[in-house]
Amino acid sequence: MGKGIRVVGAGVGKDEDPTRLPEPRRRQSPAPRPAPARPPEPEVAPDRRGEKAWSGRLGERTARRVEEFSSSIAVDRRLYPEDIAGSRAHARMLRRIGVLDTDDWRALDAALREVRKELERGEFAFAEGDEDIHMAIERRLVELIGEPGERLHTARSRNDQVATDLRMYCKRICRELMLAAAALQEVLMRRAQQHRGTMLPGYTHMQRAQVVTLAHHLLAYVEMLQRDVTRLEDCHERTDTLPLGSGALAGTTLPIDRRGVADELGFDRLSANSLDAVGDRDFVVELVAACGLIMVHLSRLAEELVLWTTSEFGFAELPDNYATGSSLMPQKKNPDVLELIRGRAGRVIGAQVALLTMLKGLPLAYNRDLQEDKQSLFEAVDITASSLAMLTDVVRVVDVDAAAMAKAASDPLLMATDVADHLVLQGIPFREAHRIVGRAVRDAQRRRRSLAALTSEDWAAIDARVGPEVVNLFDPAESLARRQVAGSPGPRAVTRQLARAAAMIAKTRRLVPVLAGTTAGARVVGAGARRPPAED
Repeated sequence: MGKGIRVVGAGVGKDEDPTRLPEPRRRQSPAPRPAPARPPEPEVAPDRRGEKAWSGRLGERTARRVEEFSSSIAVDRRLYPEDIAGSRAHARMLRRIGVLDTDDWRALDAALREVRKELERGEFAFAEGDEDIHMAIERRLVELIGEPGERLHTARSRNDQVATDLRMYCKRICRELMLAAAALQEVLMRRAQQHRGTMLPGYTHMQRAQVVTLAHHLLAYVEMLQRDVTRLEDCHERTDTLPLGSGALAGTTLPIDRRGVADELGFDRLSANSLDAVGDRDFVVELVAACGLIMVHLSRLAEELVLWTTSEFGFAELPDNYATGSSLMPQKKNPDVLELIRGRAGRVIGAQVALLTMLKGLPLAYNRDLQEDKQSLFEAVDITASSLAMLTDVVRVVDVDAAAMAKAASDPLLMATDVADHLVLQGIPFREAHRIVGRAVRDAQRRRRSLAALTSEDWAAIDARVGPEVVNLFDPAESLARRQVAGSPGPRAVTRQLARAAAMIAKTRRLVPVLAGTTAGARVVGAGARRPPAED
């Protein structure tokens, strides 16, 4: 216990929940003295509305243009849930170590809950001098309860305050995006189950290559999204560190309880270095990078759906309520939402570049440049979340033309590799087999015939080692049935992939509540599912 710190109200526990907002109270006066001959003038509290936190050092009012240029309230106001949660935990800790007495803590906690309600209802009146969400909330607290509101900032700086808010926000977003990715994975898996037998050409270089199934194709995106989920989980792990208590850069001389605050806010670890804690934005870059890869994957799927819905492919069609038309051409039906997903991927990639560029030249510890992290972060998160939701809807409702896909998959050229594999089994080296089939393809195209139309005599004329059974290798369904290697598009392999997809989705949905520290999640996953906190 530090010098001058008084422990009061020892019976109040950390989980006590005040139920009402008390009136502002006057602090207890010392014992009365004999009245002087002339009563003193009544003390008038100074009006500090609009006063900056640094007004004791800088005597002149900040220029309006400087205020407008440096204000971040329009961007960071969305952090108010995290800011209020962090402030409530901080106030509770100050109460435990005796910096706040019971009445001040009650007043602060009730006022913070009242401010949150005002913000949630859209009734919070932002003042002209509110530089950021942190100072706006503090200003409102002082309006509501007076002096106790000025005690809240004890032992913290906006530097460690905003770092804490951002980490809480990023952890929540990681979990939300994990669930959003799982939702898209599930829709892809359901459509794959519906189309296990729907044959489709697989493409390389945008040229028809070999036979696959629509199920196998859609499950490829399930795998991409699973990597996204694990990246978000990794980002959540590295974000799970409490910076509060680092102060502006060098901690505090007050005997604060960082571990208690970490436990209350759901952080597993405490930051080990105060300079790093307030200047670190690696976790923001990681989250935006994860969003960038998600958007790349969504863009690729959107591009394929754009292609499939063209007249040239004719593999799918969007419902009218998920398409748009042309202001000029009455026949048009455009996949605008898919094109927007494809286009917005560039904005998320740009957000990552902006963050890295901002960070690359910063000395320790906090610099105002770091204020610029939020706009890039919020834009990346918003685009990624909305794109995941949009594409989940589109995949659910898109109308697949299985007959058109099957017709394209029946092209005998897609079975050319099957013929080469068959020749290998007859003892012919693969490179020779490749040349034999290549000559057959060239011969068929020169004669304007299908590869399947070549007779056994035609094949024997190309190479005498080719047996007559080669003419039976051009059935696409049998081609798929021959592909049973793990991970291939064969029926049995796809069955295993579907089971894997279901298990991955279920695991994500069990894991997310555990990462959030909820009791319900812990019950689902089982005792001890959460990793133990690291040593301080």
